[in-house]
Amino acid sequence: MVLLSFDIEEFDMPLEYKGEIPFEKQISISQTGLERILDLLKKHQAKATFFSTVVFAENSRHLIERLLREGHELASHTWFHSEFEERHLKESRDRLQELFSAEVTGLRMPRMMPVDEKAVEKAGYSYNSSVNPTFLPGRYNNLKVSRTYFKEGNVTQIPASVSPNFRIPLFWLSFHNFPLSLYKKLAADTLEKDQYLNVYFHPWEFAEIKDEAFKLPGFTVKNSGKEMVERFDIFVGWLKEKGHRFGTFQDFQKQIQS
Repeated sequence: MVLLSFDIEEFDMPLEYKGEIPFEKQISISQTGLERILDLLKKHQAKATFFSTVVFAENSRHLIERLLREGHELASHTWFHSEFEERHLKESRDRLQELFSAEVTGLRMPRMMPVDEKAVEKAGYSYNSSVNPTFLPGRYNNLKVSRTYFKEGNVTQIPASVSPNFRIPLFWLSFHNFPLSLYKKLAADTLEKDQYLNVYFHPWEFAEIKDEAFKLPGFTVKNSGKEMVERFDIFVGWLKEKGHRFGTFQDFQKQIQS
């Protein structure tokens, strides 16, 4: 099973690099990207999971309603993208369920931040996908964490996929910066070894973000916008040709529990 997921959030990354971007533009850029993602998924009849901050969801209700209507899953990306308190675990889940009458069972922390697993379970989540089991300089060192899913208390941990050899991460930055042929090879190796693939992206990657005011490094904007739309279209089409099935995290959890 292929688990496509998207962290839908206010596009605040320029602030990390001392760039400038007003809140309204943070939201509108992510909205543009999300519309393009939903159009691609509809074209390929592929299901996905969307981890949303409450801030983005409250400002994009029509798009959240559309993704739910088209059979995708809504999960929590906490309340804000750049501010976190433990109480936001439960509060964000409750708010998303209240806004959209959807069952929210999954969590992904912004920027894959560590989180207290007992607090995650107490907040009512049944799965957490907040670990990239690799080494990323300046971010995290998770080389000792299981590459594949495992249980922690009553919560299923579903790490992002890394290659079986050398734990090369298959996250969004790899997708933008590796030759697509290499990324496909690593994805194929992972699917053969693990029988599933968990890859994640963001809506702003599919929008125009090469703005000098944002001050973003080249490796974060390479193959973004229309180029990203084209690459993702090719990648999903290739997975379909190989006969792989796309599912939500809730689908996957049911599969591994049966």
